[in-house]
Amino acid sequence: MLQPKAIKKGDVITIISTARKVSKGELASAILVFERWGLKVKFGKNLFAQHHQFAGTVEQRVEDLQAAFDDLESKAVVCARGGYGTVQLIDHIDFSAFQKNPKWLVGYSDVTVLHNHINQNFGIETLHANMPISFPKKGENESTKSLYKALFGKPYSVEFQIEEGSTHVPAEVKSSCIVGGNLSILYSLTGTSSQLGTKGKFLFMEDLDEYLYHIDRMMMNLKRAGIFDACAGVLVGGMSDMNDNAIPFGSNAKEIIVDNLKDFGFPIIFGVPAGHIERNMALIMNRNAQLKIDDNNNATLIFHGRS
Repeated sequence: MLQPKAIKKGDVITIISTARKVSKGELASAILVFERWGLKVKFGKNLFAQHHQFAGTVEQRVEDLQAAFDDLESKAVVCARGGYGTVQLIDHIDFSAFQKNPKWLVGYSDVTVLHNHINQNFGIETLHANMPISFPKKGENESTKSLYKALFGKPYSVEFQIEEGSTHVPAEVKSSCIVGGNLSILYSLTGTSSQLGTKGKFLFMEDLDEYLYHIDRMMMNLKRAGIFDACAGVLVGGMSDMNDNAIPFGSNAKEIIVDNLKDFGFPIIFGVPAGHIERNMALIMNRNAQLKIDDNNNATLIFHGRS
């Protein structure tokens, strides 16, 4: 695995949007935080462009993503928001400069396309973390502070209570590489060059505003594609605002996940504070993390710092 260099005060970061359109006002709080951290903020040329629901046309968004990856001055590419549209860009990007000079890629939700493609094909770490659109209106919170620590190469940990429904909870410390992201995106990348290899890894999943039957459909697809065959475990973040039909599906999201995975025998851990939830802690994708669990089901994911 390849680690981008730790950010330091005075460094330049670039904000772009690979998906939904965004206004400068929506980024104001995040810009203040980045500047407080001592960073210089650069905007993608087309960041505030609009094309229907998108932050510009495919060509404009490709231009911004390519320029951000190629820019030797910029030390991180921060995606302003998710939505839909990143997959429209992925096959138009030349990653050769990015491979020679890796930099942090920050985002979650639709940005899972980039996390998966980069983690799988180039072995470079990325940051599943808060995006500018979801920074607090004033000040900082635990989520932004975890992003700071990850970007600046500081050791940090993510503490949480394991939720009811978790299975095969390990009694000993487990260490493994974390990959994954948004379940809908993982599902959409199956059978493509961006599909993850998960052998020996923790697969992280989260999702928002999906129908329960579709959660089952996605889990069935990933299972049939062999995604879970050699996992070290599955870590589940926010499964928020799920929907059901007039005739109920009969199981909630947790039960659907367990029903599909219970026979694999690996840990299925619910309660990871990441995803479309207020406590969206930074996860360093494609880096080994230690999972410690005490007798009271208090869990800690430990990420060691890098220089």
